[in-house]
Order: sequence, then structure tokens, then C-alpha cells
Amino acid sequence: QAQLVESGGGLVQPGGSLRLSCAASGFTFDLYTIGWFRQAPGKEREGLSCISSVDESTEYADSVKGRFTISRDNAKKTVYLQMDNLTAEDTAVYLCAADRFRRCILWVFSGDYWGQGTQVTVSS
Repeated sequence: QAQLVESGGGLVQPGGSLRLSCAASGFTFDLYTIGWFRQAPGKEREGLSCISSVDESTEYADSVKGRFTISRDNAKKTVYLQMDNLTAEDTAVYLCAADRFRRCILWVFSGDYWGQGTQVTVSS
């Protein structure tokens, strides 16, 4: 029943921007920390960012720090990932996940629920 659905992916030129959305349903959204991850062919899944369910504190991976911004809207049960200054290295499937641990600690984020992902392709 619990679902996370990503949207907003697509093709963008290097240096461009995209805003991803993660819409949640079937669970108590405001009690879960939400994280964004990505996976490219031949590479391990990489944790990018998370946002706490308690105080909306955030954490970012070094690879996206300063370029990506995570936010959440509990009323809409949606989390966003604003991605700026994209490069070809950002090409991947982007997934969101929900974790019942109330704090955002990216390295221990496991995820109780996962979305299917949305493709982001950065290319000229």
C-alpha cells in the first residue's frame, strides 16, 4: 500500500536544472525521513540527500553539495529535489525513499519504502 512516486526527470543540457518530485501515499508521511538516491549503470547506488521528519534538517553528499537542494511539503506529502548546474556525471535513475528513523543521517539511511525512480539524462 505504501507508495513513493518520483517525477520530473528528463533530458537536460549540461549546466541546466531540473526539479524532481517524490509523492508519497499509504503511510504517515510526516513521521518519515525522506532521502534521494541515484543509480547509474555499472555503479552502486549513491545517497544524495535526506530531510528529517522532525525539524527538516538536511544532509548532502559531497558530490551534490551546493548544487542540489532538498525540501518537503508535509501537507502535500511531497519531497522535492532541486538540481542545478547539472553535468553528465549526474545522469542516473533518481529514487526517493522513506525511513522511519526521525533524523536525517545519510550514511545510515536504509529506507523502509522506495520509489521506482525517474530517469535524468544530462547531455547535449
